[in-house]
Amino acid sequence: MKFDILTLFPDMFAGPFGESIIRRAVERELIDIRLHAIRDYAYDKHKTTDDYPYGGGAGMVMKPEPLAACIERVTVDRPVARVILTTPKGRPFGQALAAELAREEELLIICGRYEGVDERVRELFVDDEISLGDFVLTGGEMAAMVIVDAVSRLVPGVLGSDESATDDSFSDGLLEYPQYTRPPEFRGFGVPDILLSGNHREIARWRRHKALERTWLKRPDLLAEARLSEEDRKYLQGLERSEER
Repeated sequence: MKFDILTLFPDMFAGPFGESIIRRAVERELIDIRLHAIRDYAYDKHKTTDDYPYGGGAGMVMKPEPLAACIERVTVDRPVARVILTTPKGRPFGQALAAELAREEELLIICGRYEGVDERVRELFVDDEISLGDFVLTGGEMAAMVIVDAVSRLVPGVLGSDESATDDSFSDGLLEYPQYTRPPEFRGFGVPDILLSGNHREIARWRRHKALERTWLKRPDLLAEARLSEEDRKYLQGLERSEER
């Protein structure tokens, strides 16, 4: 998986991409991340990348010329790149969208700043607009980091076990079941006996029920889109009946 990130502040990525899973994935050549400084493509001696908005108003707008030049240079080497603009106006980013992006070969992410990018950049180059949620960040760099991290986890081989990604919260539309590790007792709280039983079928059943219960309690909105079996639905009906008593 190849990522190209267009940003005014490439140094922001050194920490997040230089540690843990992402660093190891880069070292093993499972993913390739390239940072491109938009300011390097500005034409004037001051390397200007923003200007006042036509029509007036507060803030500045990212100029089209440096962005266009940068995009066109990068896509020479990344001809099939899906071009993404990080913006509060984009569609919300979630696990399903991360899985969709993980099926791409190349992603080019434009980090928006200030009041946004000149609209002509969006019309000429952008394939998709993505938002982390209904809030505003100082810039799109943090959104780009989140996208790269979430998508990279779904690239085969990046995680220590491919089951880790499939068991994550939201992978099947549910929150993840409770997790335990050693010691078997901590401050008066023990590990559920079923997890110590060695009965993998019953453990899987317990985990599924706990995932359903946790989602029902904390994020019931997710259940409308979750992949539920008939047994799942019966278990949820039992939870609802117990609440009514």
